[in-house]
This record gives sequence, C-alpha cells and structure tokens, in this order.
Amino acid sequence: MDKFVVRGGNPLIGTVHISGAKNSALPCMAAAILTEDEVTLENVPRVRDIETERRLLASMGAQVELHAIVTPAGSPSSSAYESTSREHTTISCRTLTDPVARYEIVKTMRASSLVLGPLIARTGVAHVAMPGGCAIGGRPIDLHIKGLEQMGATITQEHGYLEARATRLRGTQIVFDKITVTGTEDLLMAAVLAEGETLMENCAREPEVADLAALLTAMGAQIEGAGTATIRVRGVTGLHGARYRINPDRIEAGTFLVAGAITGGDLIVANCNTAHLGAVIAKLREAGARVDVLGPDAARVRSAEKLSAADISTEEYPGFPTDMQAQYMALATQADGVSVVRENIFENRFMHVQELVRMGANIKVEGSAATVRGPSQLSSAAVMCSDLRASASLVLAALVAEGETIIDRVYHMDRGYERFEQKLSSVGAQIHRMGNVFAPRDEKSSPVSQPA
Repeated sequence: MDKFVVRGGNPLIGTVHISGAKNSALPCMAAAILTEDEVTLENVPRVRDIETERRLLASMGAQVELHAIVTPAGSPSSSAYESTSREHTTISCRTLTDPVARYEIVKTMRASSLVLGPLIARTGVAHVAMPGGCAIGGRPIDLHIKGLEQMGATITQEHGYLEARATRLRGTQIVFDKITVTGTEDLLMAAVLAEGETLMENCAREPEVADLAALLTAMGAQIEGAGTATIRVRGVTGLHGARYRINPDRIEAGTFLVAGAITGGDLIVANCNTAHLGAVIAKLREAGARVDVLGPDAARVRSAEKLSAADISTEEYPGFPTDMQAQYMALATQADGVSVVRENIFENRFMHVQELVRMGANIKVEGSAATVRGPSQLSSAAVMCSDLRASASLVLAALVAEGETIIDRVYHMDRGYERFEQKLSSVGAQIHRMGNVFAPRDEKSSPVSQPA
C-alpha cells in the first residue's frame, strides 16, 4: 500500500498547474451514454475515480480512448500560465450491450449513481449497484429515486442493486427536499430526453452542475437556469456528439492556495477558474494570507507575517465548500487564536481530526463543530488517510511539521488529485511516494500518443 513521506519546513515557491475537475468529468463522462455519437472531453484528470468510470462505461459496451498531446512552452496556443501537456478523452456509447453498473466496479466511487438517469433515459432500463465512496457520512440516493419515479420510472431494490424501467420518461415538476449535487446532475441527464418539460427546483448551484449542463447543451439539449436554484429542461428526442473542455478543479486549486499560505511561500496557482474560488480566497484573506487574483485563470498566494484565527461554516455553493474543510483545518492549526470549524454538509467529516491531533494539533470536536486553538508546533508522526480530502489535510500539516511524516493509505488521494506529490515537489516540497506510483491502465483504449 502506497505511502507519502513528507519532510516539513520548506515554503512553496513557484507555479503549480491545476488539472481538470474530477467532479465535473465524472458526470460529463456519464452524459456520453445519452447519445450514439462520439463525445470528446478535454482536460479530464488522470485520477482513480476517472479510471473507475472508464471501466464502468467499458463494461457496458462503450469505447473509451485517451489521447495526449504536448504544447511547447511559449507557443502561440498556450497562455502565460498554461501547462505543456493536454489530454482529451473520446467516448462512444453507440452500442450499450449491458446496461449494468456492477458492484465490483462501483464500490469505491459514490458518483457511480450518475449512470442511473442517463441509462434509463437512453435504454429504458438500468441495473445499478448501490454506490460506495468515501466514508464521510450518508449520501443517500433516495432523491434520485424519488425524482425518477415522478418522471414515470418504476424502480425496485434487491440484493444491493437498483433496477429502473421506463418506456419513456415524462417531464414533471421536481422539488428537491434538500440540495443535492449528484441528484441534480442525475435528474438533469434524465430530463433532457424526457417527453415534455421538466422543472427542477432547489437545485445545486455548484460549477460542476453548470459544467454538465454546458456539455448537454452542446449535445443539443434545451436547458435554462443551470447554476441557479431553478432549472428548466425541455426534452428532446435525441442528442448528438460534442466536444467540451472540463473546467479546472476548484478544490485542487483551493488546496494549493492553502498549501502556499500554510508554508509561508509565494505560489502562483495557474490554470484555475478564480471565479469559482470566491469563498476560499475570502477566508484565506481573513486569516491573514495575501491572495492576489491575477486574472480569470490564476491567483497568487504569499506568506503573511502571522496567520490569524478565522471561523468557517461549510455550505452549498457559493458558500465555503465542504471539500475544503479538512484543508482549512490544517491551516487553522497554524493560526493565532481560536478557529471554529462547522461542518453542515456531512455528519462524519472530522475523521482527520484524530490524525492532526497525533501530530500535535489542539482540536476539540463537539457535534458538528471543531474548535482549533493555534498556533501549534506540529511534529512528525505516522498518520493514516480516511478519505480524499482528509488525505490533503494531512499532507498540508506535514509540510509544516518538524521531522518526517509518513502518511498511509494515500490511495484515497489518488482518487481525486492528479500527480499531487509531483506538483508539490516542483514548487519545493520535500515529498515522495513509497510504493507503486498510480498510473491508470486502459487495455481497451489507444496508447497515449507523444509527439516526435
């Protein structure tokens, strides 16, 4: 099992390039099910969850191919902050021979439920295993089921699988009992091929929802209001292929902004979408970090004379993201004063606390709130990752800890961060991996092409 070995004490200095958003790429890959034509996605990150989604689509009969090209630095097609490598993924779901999402494939990934809506919309039947993923609390798919049933689907559950059937889904009014990102995305994909109009209210407003809607629109869907609480969809009889570029990963960008601030560095976070980082940037500034927005695709974070305590409360977008809570808590251990971290989205998302305490942090949890007293002198320890974002918080803490920290179970991090340790090393971190470097293999796709 892979481990990270991190020696703290180095400020991060330089430029780091942000990959595509995993949480946008996953629903966009699922959207390819809705058409017989080829869908091409650019800026898809090479992480474990993407490989799991590729395997899932391939198991249904889809053809998924990865291509890579290299753009020379400073070429006319590159921007000042652009990475030199680009990848695009082509997906063809012309023939779906087996519309089943098997448990052995989806057990590690919550987003597997996103194939439910497009499968029933396209084929009239779906057989989907109840999903897995990070152990950060309940993320039930009852809202997916309720919405599909309102659209005319018949859904049964047996032996850990959901079976959904419908001749053709019908447009209807759906009011979500609570805001759900994957529920909004799943029912949005179902609605684009439904008969008539679907009105969805209390929708998630996350950029990943808008990303998916932009792809679907490029494929011929008729969607209004994506990115707001109310989405209106006029169903069409069929979609065509499209080419679409996935937005940068706002959580990866936020993680590196925290990394620059916590280490007292001078870090440019490039290839990001600064419009999606408002809550994170505002909170870092409140904590004393110097953050400059350099344009729509880059931000600079520099050391502060002293980090100061600042409270956070996780909320749905555009509030402070739950996926940044653990990383911010690592920063709070180095801030002067008392920070209160409230987790309002998931009930079990403080599992990183005990590991931070092992490193010397002063944190007390009461219900949905954690009180962090700082600054604490962190020291090296053997710690263990419990989920994707907890993994990032432990690496951030290790970057400022005395001595050499060993972080176990980093496969959690590989689910959502592309070449994380390599990116950190490139800007001065002392970090290396013990074990086998994650490299997704794709027996059915074409080899990654390199220029002569």
